[in-house]
Amino acid sequence: MTTIVLTAGCAGASVISEPGKVQTLHGNDKTVITFWHTYNDRETRLLVKKLIPAFERNNPDIRVKCINLANSNELKYSLIARASSNRGPDVVRMDIAWVPEFAHKDLLEPLEGFPGFEQLEYAFYNKGLSIGFYQDEYYSLPLNLYTKTAIFNRKLLRQAGYSEPPGTMDEILEVAREHRFTIGLGGLDPWDTLPYIYSLGGSFMDPGFTGATGYLNSPGTVRAVEKLTGLYKEKLIHLSAVTLNSDNWEKVRNGNMLITDDAPWFYSLLKHSELNLALEQTLPVPFPRSIVPSSIIGGENLVIMKGSQHPAEAWAFIQWMTSKEAQLIMSRSGLIPANREALKAMKVSPDSYLYPYVEAVDEGFLRPTVKNWDKIELVYTLYLNKIFLGELPVQQGLDLAAAEIDGLLKDTEY
Repeated sequence: MTTIVLTAGCAGASVISEPGKVQTLHGNDKTVITFWHTYNDRETRLLVKKLIPAFERNNPDIRVKCINLANSNELKYSLIARASSNRGPDVVRMDIAWVPEFAHKDLLEPLEGFPGFEQLEYAFYNKGLSIGFYQDEYYSLPLNLYTKTAIFNRKLLRQAGYSEPPGTMDEILEVAREHRFTIGLGGLDPWDTLPYIYSLGGSFMDPGFTGATGYLNSPGTVRAVEKLTGLYKEKLIHLSAVTLNSDNWEKVRNGNMLITDDAPWFYSLLKHSELNLALEQTLPVPFPRSIVPSSIIGGENLVIMKGSQHPAEAWAFIQWMTSKEAQLIMSRSGLIPANREALKAMKVSPDSYLYPYVEAVDEGFLRPTVKNWDKIELVYTLYLNKIFLGELPVQQGLDLAAAEIDGLLKDTEY
């Protein structure tokens, strides 16, 4: 398998067919650890210019080689294949939705045996830390969090008679119907739809993630999905994943859409003048809470892959990357720190676009931390598509989805 290795701190890329030989490229006896990550360009610049040089100054016997890859299923399957044969990287910045599956597959090193773990354990919020907890061991440390907010067009709100967004999702949907405003959903997967379903009083699974029946097909969820499909039939919900050529972000900015939702990077990537204009046009707020928190949480954790040749050095790097100092540096790119002290030290102004995102993280929910999440996500999305396209009634579609998901939750074998 050919791997792109960035031989100059993630700068110029070269192709190396045997990543294990990276250690001898520079003709020195420093320990070289490999770090695979999915940072965007702005984040990578901070990693390369600030974080890695600072780590290497404090750890002169360690050199970090980083590989910048897209967050995709291809990356996931490559990591599984490599770690299964002890050929993986030392450290990975991993999507939190992947961590439970990798832990179940025994592809991650447990972290509690490393020096300083007990003190570090209390540096993070429980939500981020719980993602890597499996069979009484911790397999990851939180690196950064993000969530989605509901993003409104300010002009359309004023046109409907509101100075602030409505306080409930039911009222938001009624405003859309009354004024014939559209709502922009990215797709029908859990990431895109659960915030709306939860805001409307629906649910997905029991708190222990052991079953979906009685939750995903409950009267509250049926009612929520019926409301959304009703608006879709009236052409008041726009699915960008269906049209493939439409940008909900631009539509809500330009006044062609009442509400969409997105993570903070759609603000953080804008230049200063463009950001000010975007904030004049749009208003991000946490999703309205109903029975349970309604803002979905995403993020990345750091893991040491099974078979790492340099676990002690990898642990030193993880300690640095999750420290208050390092996370405050990376927060300049708009990432929300997982470290408690770093988040407090950010002192996010109420006028900042980040403020509602930080608020939403405090009251947000995690996707189920289960090993078959990828399969569950596919089942959920398949049946929601069938429901929205009118191929199945809402109750029947959710009944079938819940039953299949129950089977996947009970499956503990590989």
